[in-house]
Amino acid sequence: MRTHTSKPSAETAPSGRLPLPALLALATAVFVTSLTETLPAGLLPAMSSDLAVSESAAGQAVTVYAVGTALTAIPLSAATAGWRRKRLLLTAMAGFAVANTVTAVSASYPLTMAARFVAGVAAGLAWALLAGYARRLVPVPLHGRAVAVVMAGVPVALSLGVPAGTFLGGALGWRVAFALMTVVAVVLVGWIALLVPDVPGQEAGRRVPMMRAPAVPGVVPVLFVTLVFVLAHTVLYAYIATFLDRVGMGGSADLVLLVFGGASLVSIWVVGAGIDRRLRGLTLASVLLVGAAAALLAVFADVPALVYAAAALWGLGWGGAPTLLQTAVADAGGDQAADAAQAMLVTLWNAAMAGGGVVGGVLLGLFDATAFPWSVLTLLVPVLAVVTGAREHGFPVRRGGA
Repeated sequence: MRTHTSKPSAETAPSGRLPLPALLALATAVFVTSLTETLPAGLLPAMSSDLAVSESAAGQAVTVYAVGTALTAIPLSAATAGWRRKRLLLTAMAGFAVANTVTAVSASYPLTMAARFVAGVAAGLAWALLAGYARRLVPVPLHGRAVAVVMAGVPVALSLGVPAGTFLGGALGWRVAFALMTVVAVVLVGWIALLVPDVPGQEAGRRVPMMRAPAVPGVVPVLFVTLVFVLAHTVLYAYIATFLDRVGMGGSADLVLLVFGGASLVSIWVVGAGIDRRLRGLTLASVLLVGAAAALLAVFADVPALVYAAAALWGLGWGGAPTLLQTAVADAGGDQAADAAQAMLVTLWNAAMAGGGVVGGVLLGLFDATAFPWSVLTLLVPVLAVVTGAREHGFPVRRGGA
């Protein structure tokens, strides 16, 4: 949906600087999207008690959100391809405000789940356009850096937002946490309206049909890597507390995740600094770092210091992955197919997150929590093979325009 991708915006053309007020607004949109998805994880006991359901049933608030995103990202992206980007982003953020408001006041479990589904739909809209929007606000040589700034919202949400939301939920009640998310979304709507430049949607005559995007060279390798890499990550991340409990570190889950989150922030900075020149090398490093972390957890999980080292390596490898994969699929899609490819990436990402929970549950039932790191290593083998082999398209040695 980028009819003018190769042209710098009026803001950035003279100096080549990033339009930080606009990009930080998009990063805040990513923060809202990620935190709205994961916030229930830290509030499950209070939510289940208040809604009179089991914690397992309350936990479906995360699943329903992911299902809403996975089911609607592709059709909604196709239906809104011609919309101006600012209008579409404002619509998505308004959807978050409504959904979080309903969640905060609802006393009905079905109504709460419906609100969570609507939030997932809003996330599908947002995720499918944010990376492309960021790229269209800057000159071509700054595309990757702009996406890195925007994607910083993910590790900030995971490392700071979720603990803060959990603390507020415990101190003031879980409904207050969701109400504050509404306040953030409303403020963000005003921020976007005032400071984010508008760009057009894609002209109908130049638009690649949604389901033809995989035919564009390079798109399929990136989508495959996304599906399997996210699946590998989620198998371990979704059950990290269970794994740590199994190896005698059940009381250290918060510290392990803090190390992971801090390393993820470092990863975002490193990726942002180098992605416009070294996307392929950084992607290979990302996979290898996560693999090294899994290997440490597989072999030395009984050594607490090495578990923390593994968490740091995991964060360094994973933190920049959303930026790397979204940039790779946008590069592969080109002017006509990038947003269609982004919508597919969003769908596969959420399918992999849901699948990771299922696969992890199966592994836990058949084997033991110690099987998680070995499953990650197994899944990373084809990921590494595809990234290595996609030298011409997908993860090229040289990025066009960089």
